[in-house]
Amino acid sequence: MTRVAELLAYPLKSCDGVAVDRAAIGPEGALRGDRSYALVEAGVDPERASVGGGGGYVNGKSEPAIHGLRAEYDLAGPTDATPTAVTLSRPATERAPADERTFVLPEEGDALADWVGKYLGYAVDLVRDDAGGFPDDRAAHGPTVVSWATLETVASWFDDVADATEMRRRLRPNVVLDDCPAFFEDRLFADHGEGVRVAVGGTELIGVNPCQRCVVPSRDPDTGATIEGFRERFVRKRRETLPEWTGSDRFDHDFRLMVNTVVAERSWGDVLAVGDEVTVDGVVAVDESGTPVAGGDAAE
Repeated sequence: MTRVAELLAYPLKSCDGVAVDRAAIGPEGALRGDRSYALVEAGVDPERASVGGGGGYVNGKSEPAIHGLRAEYDLAGPTDATPTAVTLSRPATERAPADERTFVLPEEGDALADWVGKYLGYAVDLVRDDAGGFPDDRAAHGPTVVSWATLETVASWFDDVADATEMRRRLRPNVVLDDCPAFFEDRLFADHGEGVRVAVGGTELIGVNPCQRCVVPSRDPDTGATIEGFRERFVRKRRETLPEWTGSDRFDHDFRLMVNTVVAERSWGDVLAVGDEVTVDGVVAVDESGTPVAGGDAAE
């Protein structure tokens, strides 16, 4: 039986994640506290900014130096990954000395932004969203899902990736599944206009689309060093190992891995837990946001 092996939240977007045993579904369907804080270039409106490189967010796509920051968190509760404090450490650069400091949040948010800005060499703001956080996929706020076997397989494609744990840090999923084959998560999306019902314990997720990858998985999560030719090798190996069940018009190129989900409002407040059983419950019609259409039972 497929089960949840790991649950991970990323309280400060683009920084280190934290493993939790239980995680509540918050407003908009994200894990509560996941990516609830983010760094943006000073003066940028996060609602209008693009998460792509150069889009205003200070993230791994646009700023390799962000990989040099280490983060540890004090969390709001056993099922709430909202950080009440974050301890950041930075390496020495020409702009700033090596340092470690703990910031109480939200009270010391401006001080955190100033400290990070000195490391990066330009002004940044710390922004907060307690509802849906700041996910890359603004339509599908739900937890992202991948299998441990997938992480092991993809890690084996690259000599410079130590193991599945490092690949997990590169891909940054919320839910890691075990006791299932590699690329099991490709079963969790269907064609445009359709979603896949996935029961995780007593909570229903709707698998919507395979996640389009960016430059971040090619970078060492600690140093930002890039694996040359990462995308080309990934695409070739993905095509060579594509399972027969990966048949969807959403899978329109081979640089996709992991699944974005949505969570219906009735399940906000539910709690996911490590060890939860996972079952696939069929296909349902969905609208453009991935929300099931009323009366739209399993599509044939």
